[in-house]
Amino acid sequence: MNQLDINKTDENKLSPEAIIEAALLTQSEALSEMTLRNLCEPPLSEQELKSILTALKERWHARALSLTLTVEGWRFQVMGEALNHLAKLDVQRTPRYSRAVLETLAIIAYQQPVTRSDIEAIRGVTVSSHVLQTLQDRGWIEIIGQRDSVGRPNLWATTTTFLSDLQLDDLSQLPPLTELGELILPDINDPAVDEPTAEEPLTKTEEV
Repeated sequence: MNQLDINKTDENKLSPEAIIEAALLTQSEALSEMTLRNLCEPPLSEQELKSILTALKERWHARALSLTLTVEGWRFQVMGEALNHLAKLDVQRTPRYSRAVLETLAIIAYQQPVTRSDIEAIRGVTVSSHVLQTLQDRGWIEIIGQRDSVGRPNLWATTTTFLSDLQLDDLSQLPPLTELGELILPDINDPAVDEPTAEEPLTKTEEV
């Protein structure tokens, strides 16, 4: 028996439940049910996957990690009660966003779809390209089309990643506006990430 045959034999010893659990624990992104089913050979049926996910949820019940179905798929998420303890570890912390970023995100989340001019009209200042790029890089906003008006400006909206990161099923579950900053950034009173250039008050000539 050659090494390839040995590896195949070892893989066959893993149960579908063990494979699914390993995938969910090691991937940073949520996994769709189709992706999970296709991890096994032959692919799992919908009922087989459902039984495995149910068993995993029961196994991880009352632990610091919980198996959760988000809008993007299945993933393990840290329970809120454990976050304060984990914050003591010397790990990379969630970026602290500036007030400009948080205000822009809030406007997009609650008023979407909106154009850049809409955001500027509400905030009263020009919107730095860096602000929108920061939110795009985080995966929280995206362009979903163009408004049928002069110049056909881009329309911005939040993404499924935004909902998943906030552990929401849909936009109807958004918290009161006053709580959005705390939900995204628990340490909101700590120094934030500054913009590279200061925003300027919006003038009449800038309202286009």
